[in-house]
Amino acid sequence: MPTEITRDLIAERLGSVKYDRFLFYLMGPYKSFNLNYVLSEEERRKIDIEDLPGPLRRLFRHKDDINAAQALLRRIQGELRTDPGVNAFLALDAEVDTDEVDAVTQSIEYARCSNATAFVVPFLGHNFGVGEEAGSVLESLAETHGDRLLFAHEDDVTSAMIRSSKVRWDLRVETYETEGELVSKLRRFAGGVMQRERRGDLRCLD
Repeated sequence: MPTEITRDLIAERLGSVKYDRFLFYLMGPYKSFNLNYVLSEEERRKIDIEDLPGPLRRLFRHKDDINAAQALLRRIQGELRTDPGVNAFLALDAEVDTDEVDAVTQSIEYARCSNATAFVVPFLGHNFGVGEEAGSVLESLAETHGDRLLFAHEDDVTSAMIRSSKVRWDLRVETYETEGELVSKLRRFAGGVMQRERRGDLRCLD
């Protein structure tokens, strides 16, 4: 039976922080890069990058970028868990097997359960999969969770999806130049959501 993704399940699988019940889901391009889903270990050893189809060829060439993107999200996660002490997490942290619940459905459910969700898109030459997953989350939740969603992209990133999202869903979009600026904007966003919940402008999720 597939795992049911709930606020309690997510909170139980994360470490303790000051605001344990304020879940802040961080999404980024790292999630779609996993060659284990595509090729066996033996196939990966034998592969000639130039023989791959275009999308897979780009995955191999930009694997270091994806590692950098995940490292960025981990640093941001640590900053937010320390100050203001919200329960920031990545999809990997909830430990739900993609064989039980596919990655896109997981993202939708994590965002549905979270007090706040941020799509973080650094400039890395290629943003693997984040557009598809962000689009799925927006399609499912923009009307009910729009005030809890934020898209933060580095200044150099341009995207038709970002532009259309602002128009179609009135999505809040922020740009940043430095990692410090990004962290500050995510802290303000989390603090704003928390204050609105306390005032009753946003319903309490518990």
